[in-house]
Amino acid sequence: MSVYAEERRADRAADAEQRRIAAAAAETRRVERERAADERAVRLAEQRRDDRVRSRQERAKRRAARGEALTPGNVYRKGTLALVTASALGSLPAQVLHFVDISPMLLPLPLAIEGAAWVMAAGVAYADERHLPGWVRWFLRLLVLAAAGFAASINYTYGLHLPGLSATDRQAAGIGLAAVTLLGPVLFEIRQWVTTLSAATNSPEERARRRHDRLRRRQHRAIAQLADRFVSAAPFGQLDFETAFAHAWEIETGTDTPGMTPRLHERAARSAAALAHAQRAVIDPAPTRRRIGTLFRRRPVALPTPTPNQYESAETYANRSTADLGVSAPAPITPAPTPVALPAAPRVSLVKSTDRAPVGAVAAESTRPRRATGRVPEAARSSRPNRTAEELLIEARKATADWSDRELTAEGIRKAVHTSPAKARVLRDTLRAERAAAREAGKKAAQAAGTGEAAA
Repeated sequence: MSVYAEERRADRAADAEQRRIAAAAAETRRVERERAADERAVRLAEQRRDDRVRSRQERAKRRAARGEALTPGNVYRKGTLALVTASALGSLPAQVLHFVDISPMLLPLPLAIEGAAWVMAAGVAYADERHLPGWVRWFLRLLVLAAAGFAASINYTYGLHLPGLSATDRQAAGIGLAAVTLLGPVLFEIRQWVTTLSAATNSPEERARRRHDRLRRRQHRAIAQLADRFVSAAPFGQLDFETAFAHAWEIETGTDTPGMTPRLHERAARSAAALAHAQRAVIDPAPTRRRIGTLFRRRPVALPTPTPNQYESAETYANRSTADLGVSAPAPITPAPTPVALPAAPRVSLVKSTDRAPVGAVAAESTRPRRATGRVPEAARSSRPNRTAEELLIEARKATADWSDRELTAEGIRKAVHTSPAKARVLRDTLRAERAAAREAGKKAAQAAGTGEAAA
């Protein structure tokens, strides 16, 4: 019994394990089916979304294509070609009938006349595209006008001789045929003219650049002409106009700053000095005291020997001066009594007198030499010996020994050695050439030293 019970329990356990495995497999298959269904639903949703995006893009492209096709430029170009085709179809049959009535052998003649007008019109477009000289285009336009005018006269004559019409109708037919003959070439030439103008004015930046070039050439004519000579003297394509203009500006004005001239530099220096003086005047609390001190430094006055009543005289002068200026002064302090027999000391005025000095007056002595108050005559000027080019070069070398290449300008050399602008430019070019030669020699020496070390 125990063995049977154990076998039954084992069978039930095996059946339970089998059912569990079967249930797990069924659950796995269910999960797989659900995942596959979800993935299929996601793919279908993405496909529908992509289809919607693609359809929107296609609609946007079609709208953009319609918009581009209906732009004023496209409508004008395509409409002009349609009118030109209608003009050719209206004028050519009348010419063919006119020449065939004369003789069937003249059939190629209208084709040659009409074709000549259109070929010459295409030649005008080709000349515009290749930027040929203007006389070529005008010569082709004259040929177009001649061929179209001859064809219009033929059509006008043919319209006047149409049978079965009244005189008014024949005249209207002739004028209409002549107008249609001329309309095609004229419209084609106007279209080409408008296209050329629109290509010439392509962008606002290009228009602004051309306007700037015209303004610069008008305001700086001499410098622009010198720059043109530099460009024409250099090999083709090696020197652009901007670099040549910068060199020309430095040569003409002595400075490498665009727009700056010696006169503007002097004005800027004067303005800076005036601004600094005004700032010092605002900061200084006692300008009157400084002016009085400057007056004493310029014109020293020999003061007399102090006397016992000198302080009384100075105080009396100060009270009188403040009374004359209308300024309230403090009450004077009564001085101590002085002997009457002593003479009063002379008073020294602190304000420069405008009265003429007496004949016997002697000018105060000064340690500094007297400066000229006006223009010195040529005869009174000290003659300065003319310096030779070698002397000027020596002085310029000494003055610019510690200058950098950027500071080595014609204006700076002119102020340093006190010479003319033309000589200063020559000295600048010479000094720059010497510095360049010195640098080249130093490079060669360094290379030779390096080669020697390598050989050693």
